[in-house]
Amino acid sequence: MAEIIQRDGTWTFDGESVRIVPGRGKGIHPLREGLGERVVPLRALAGISFEPDRKGGRLRLRLRDGACPVLRAAGGRLKDTADPYQLTVEKDRGGVAEYFADEVRNALLIEQVPTDAVDGFLLPGPAVPVAGGGGDGTASFDGETVRLTWNWKATEAKTSGGPVSFPVSEVTAVHWVPAIGLENGHLRFVRGDGTAPVRAAEYDLYSLDLWGLSKKEYTAVLVAAAVLVRLPGTAGRTAGAVGAVGVGEAGGAAPAEVAAPAAPPVPAPAGDDHDVLLRRLRELGELHRSGVLTDDEFAAAKQAVLKNL
Repeated sequence: MAEIIQRDGTWTFDGESVRIVPGRGKGIHPLREGLGERVVPLRALAGISFEPDRKGGRLRLRLRDGACPVLRAAGGRLKDTADPYQLTVEKDRGGVAEYFADEVRNALLIEQVPTDAVDGFLLPGPAVPVAGGGGDGTASFDGETVRLTWNWKATEAKTSGGPVSFPVSEVTAVHWVPAIGLENGHLRFVRGDGTAPVRAAEYDLYSLDLWGLSKKEYTAVLVAAAVLVRLPGTAGRTAGAVGAVGVGEAGGAAPAEVAAPAAPPVPAPAGDDHDVLLRRLRELGELHRSGVLTDDEFAAAKQAVLKNL
């Protein structure tokens, strides 16, 4: 078990999945608070990195393309502070962050998790009902119906007709773009075959006009992601979304310089057989879980095998 607890949140790795619990209160981005706890299965990960700096650093999970509906809906437009798969690390916790990253990397290596894109979501969408937005209104979604409610900033073209509701079955695409600089963003729901002329978001009855005046506007992407997983053609494609953490392998820390303990029960294999090395790593993990290997013995034996890789 590896764990790092920071003001920004808590990450726990049990050998099979990374549980992410965002921090609370001032400084935590509304998108991360709104999304809540995430459990990321190992097979959804493409990698992990720790980027140290003078203030501490940042721990980043890199997900396989298409695995997360929130990242798919965001299209690479999330700021670091809004990204649910990043953790700000305080200055005195760099060592813990490095150890956490090493444990995840070793597990990815042992399980030979591919890094290519996936065909279906490996994580669930945001829990419904969900609401978000800003600018000229709020979008909400209960799993079946999308509702757009306007505020006093909306144009008369929108407010004159009152709130707009439509079933998710009528939606064929959803687009979220945050406000960038002087350019407004939008949350747009496309209905029908998408051939209808595109109107400016401030006049479109099926769009929110996002002005970028508040971080809370980023929560509109949660609505987009919740709708995305239920669109025709994507509904049911969530491949094994995880809702709870299972019990996995606990790894011992590997010091920089360790004198090998008395011969561990499993000798290191020859370094020229990659498959044998990977198989030996799995065996070491099983021996450690069962208590045959101590933490120190497991760490030293694992390091010896990894050097041959």
